[in-house]
Amino acid sequence: MTNIIYIVADDLGYADLGCYGGREAQFGQVSPNIDKLAEEGMLFLEGYSNSPVCSPTRFALMSMAYQYRLRGALEEPINSRSKGSDTLGLPPHIPTLPSQLQKAGYHTGLIGKWHLGYPPHFGPRRSGYDEFYGIMAGGVDYFSHRSGKGDHDLWINEEEHEEIGYLTDLLSDRAVEFVHRRADAADQKPFFLSLHYTAPHWPWETRDDEELADKITTLYHLEGGNIHTYRRMIHHMDEGIGRIMEALEQHGLSEDTLIVFTSDNGGERFSDSWPLVGGKMDLTEGGIRVPWIVRWPKAVKPGTVSMQHCMTMDWSRTLLEAGNGEIDPEYPVDGVSLMPVLTGESEGFERPLYWRMKHRDQRALRLGDWKYLKVDEHEYLFNITNDARERANQGRLQPERLEAMRNQWLAWNETMPAIPSDATVSLVYSTADMPQR
Repeated sequence: MTNIIYIVADDLGYADLGCYGGREAQFGQVSPNIDKLAEEGMLFLEGYSNSPVCSPTRFALMSMAYQYRLRGALEEPINSRSKGSDTLGLPPHIPTLPSQLQKAGYHTGLIGKWHLGYPPHFGPRRSGYDEFYGIMAGGVDYFSHRSGKGDHDLWINEEEHEEIGYLTDLLSDRAVEFVHRRADAADQKPFFLSLHYTAPHWPWETRDDEELADKITTLYHLEGGNIHTYRRMIHHMDEGIGRIMEALEQHGLSEDTLIVFTSDNGGERFSDSWPLVGGKMDLTEGGIRVPWIVRWPKAVKPGTVSMQHCMTMDWSRTLLEAGNGEIDPEYPVDGVSLMPVLTGESEGFERPLYWRMKHRDQRALRLGDWKYLKVDEHEYLFNITNDARERANQGRLQPERLEAMRNQWLAWNETMPAIPSDATVSLVYSTADMPQR
């Protein structure tokens, strides 16, 4: 059976990697190991996240369905007010990618960021992971491992864990140890490893900035950071991924290990999303179009590029199929398997993609070349294939297409639970470059 590693960066911009043509992150410099994954596998140019903000995307990743179906995912994102709540989190009874792979015979582990509700009501081991090492919150200081409220937030399973070290390196160390341990395990189970880095999420700290940690007044670090620090944070993550690949090679596992790399949403203030506009919290392309790279020598032809439209839940559905897991008929999923594209059986298929955000009443639908977008009271129609920067609003020239896509979005929205009035929006995230009328 195929081993699976699902690597998720945090707030990584579309063009921050060399393999995506980053203006500063040239191929093989900032992200040589991730670039190599693309060189040896398949790179998707028009893949998306389920949301432009952290925890909603993670709900979709886990449930393989639109996050809007779950109450906790209607927060943008879950924050510390959910501590002690028995509603703001991923309900343990919901079938998940790890729980269904677990049933198929996999040993499952999460290393890194959870951000789907707090114990005692929620947690990784209650949703299908055999083991957990990482943080429960949305972000922590890379050295003190404290959240924005000052709480220590590093765990092994359900126990707090004190450990000195730069968090990105600690997560990489643990992932390497996981590969070695599972390769030599007596039970010989295949493994599913979720490696959810916090990099390059704020605060803006590199491996060499331990002294800076004591001077940061808030985790949002509004007064700090720069593009050099940001790229260095990406490089630290990339180094860890290189070490994981070495561990797989050492045990002869690299040929039949399916590796997927992505980000939970678009980039923050120092990211490069060229030619896209917008970023985290926006339904413009820069907030939701993210890197998607898959390496699987057994099935995926190296050096290939795909224009297939897809989003986070599709990839989780694909990994479930790769691991021979089954969908629980009581909880049907919205994710569509991309396996025919990965294996070369299909060059692609039409895949409508829908989004909504309480923040600024944002709505979006991607259908073929076209995108319907609403921000506040303004509506837009863009031909994304010709205008990825979303600057030329075609709504007045094509009113019938605008109306049809608006109605299609409204019909889809009727199938989703309404956003409750008490759902919160965090405004510490960037909302730059939203399109103007």
